[in-house]
Amino acid sequence: MKIITTLIIGVISIQLGSAQLEYVGAGSTDGISVSASHSASGTAAEHTIDGSGLDGRLMDASRFLYQAGFGADYETVAQLAESQDYEGWIDYQASLSPTLVLPKMTDINAQTFQLYINRSDDDRNGDGIPDPNDPDDYFGPWMVHFSYAWWDNVKKAPDQLRYKVAHALSQILVISFNSDLSGHGEAVSSYFDVLLLNGLKNYKDILTEVSLHPAMGYYLSHLNNPRSNPSRNQHPDENYAREIMQLFTIGLYELNLDGSRKLDEEGNPIPTYDNDDIKELAKVFTGLGGGDLNAKIKREYPGASISFGAGLYNIDRTIPMRMWEAYHEPGQKTIVGDYVIPAGQSGLEDIDDAIEHLFQHDNVGPFIGRQLIQRLVKSNPSPDYIRRVAQTFNDNGSGVRGDMLAVIKAILLDPEARSCEALGAADHGKLREPILRHTHIMHALESDSPTGDYWKDPQSTIELMKQAPFASPTVFNFYEPDYQPQGDLLAQGLVAPEFQIFDSETAIGYVNQTFLYSVWELLMYDWEPETPNVNVVLDELFALSEDTEALLHRLDILFTHGQMTESTRQVIRDTLDELPYPSLRRERARIALYLTLISPDYTILK
Repeated sequence: MKIITTLIIGVISIQLGSAQLEYVGAGSTDGISVSASHSASGTAAEHTIDGSGLDGRLMDASRFLYQAGFGADYETVAQLAESQDYEGWIDYQASLSPTLVLPKMTDINAQTFQLYINRSDDDRNGDGIPDPNDPDDYFGPWMVHFSYAWWDNVKKAPDQLRYKVAHALSQILVISFNSDLSGHGEAVSSYFDVLLLNGLKNYKDILTEVSLHPAMGYYLSHLNNPRSNPSRNQHPDENYAREIMQLFTIGLYELNLDGSRKLDEEGNPIPTYDNDDIKELAKVFTGLGGGDLNAKIKREYPGASISFGAGLYNIDRTIPMRMWEAYHEPGQKTIVGDYVIPAGQSGLEDIDDAIEHLFQHDNVGPFIGRQLIQRLVKSNPSPDYIRRVAQTFNDNGSGVRGDMLAVIKAILLDPEARSCEALGAADHGKLREPILRHTHIMHALESDSPTGDYWKDPQSTIELMKQAPFASPTVFNFYEPDYQPQGDLLAQGLVAPEFQIFDSETAIGYVNQTFLYSVWELLMYDWEPETPNVNVVLDELFALSEDTEALLHRLDILFTHGQMTESTRQVIRDTLDELPYPSLRRERARIALYLTLISPDYTILK
């Protein structure tokens, strides 16, 4: 005997067979007959229960691919939505070989040098070069060549998760072109490669590699940092010692596992270190000098050898600094927490001892975990979210501390990152940073590069939006993790880091930049007069522009991840009504994209 169950939704009836339990949207129509009073073009009654009309999976997959990478096109979103295997996607990404920046930048520098020597003297402003076959007569590689390589790899590299994590780490472990590093593209490329190579490994390895990299050594001045010389009133430079504690590991105040501050008996926060701790730790980071001379110096001065004190312009800026024991501070050092580094160790043993001690501090998990959550998911993670991530940092489940792959999984797969309940919370979300808005459109839509290159001039985003890779104004990044803009957010005790560079200038700059993306279809340009611009290809949107709702739906999937509000939809509908199909089909798509990208539904990631 068949049991008949009738469910009425409007005038839709569903009959369920006795051998099968189903519910609306379950995704299966086996043993079920569905009828409807009306069938619009392209629809069928069974779509009410087979899942084809429900896009929650698409929306979450799109949001995940933005959090874990730089966004994705519709096909990539649909593939992940079908499998819903987010952890598997992370594991696959981690298995990919890193796509390094330094080799790409070196190749680009050679290409731009060739372009340069082929120009007329007029094209070079009359600055002819004595020997067009000598790369040393050409200024480079510098920050422009790094920028070209970074954007090109971000667009093309398959290891998107690795790049997203490295980008997040670059805003915690900061070096910047706002220094003499602007003339040393290979130094910054090599430094970013350190973050790529280690970003999904162990945080202690990251700290060690960063501490020994000449770009960091130069930026925070422990390159050629000598031991004390009391007769000359000479003391170790304290810059790196301060920042490795304040910014890279333990922060300013003692923390609970959930990121809240511990308080003393009088209710005051407890400092993690004092000035004596800085002075003692500074002694540890003495004696580090260049690892070797660079190729140019070796060519110009055959037989020359490296010595302590060789400056940034003379050393190989792509290999770790080496320890020069004669310049390392000997003796016992007592650092934060009254931890004693014993006398008699080598300089590198002192450094490893100090880094291990800082790495083991209880603050590191919540301090670094919270900032990574802010960079990837949301500005105001709950104490429970921070606690869960910090617990994973402390122990990945196999007794390993600092396992970054486990930490990234904990961040991206946490209920607060994935659940609909979290999406509805008033404190959920973050302002998208300018760089990631640009990378998003690069990945969500097709683009046309006549040369196959994606070289982006860094100055344009610095001028328009006050951000470009490795162009922060200080070691504190473009924005501080606890920044609170005036207004409702401050009144509610919430932070919003990215708003620190959001002002009238950058707001207008972003709108102008978006106008270029959408209305002019211009994605990026560089400083090389011989290379053509890269354009956005909007054919996908043009094909949908006849149907306003279909166009809005596609834009919602790609950019607002199911968060496009009815008010925003209506603004776009009303605007498109003034541009009827088919005569203005392209304009309809362009304007819909433009209005989507400047809407609060897009600029605030939920």
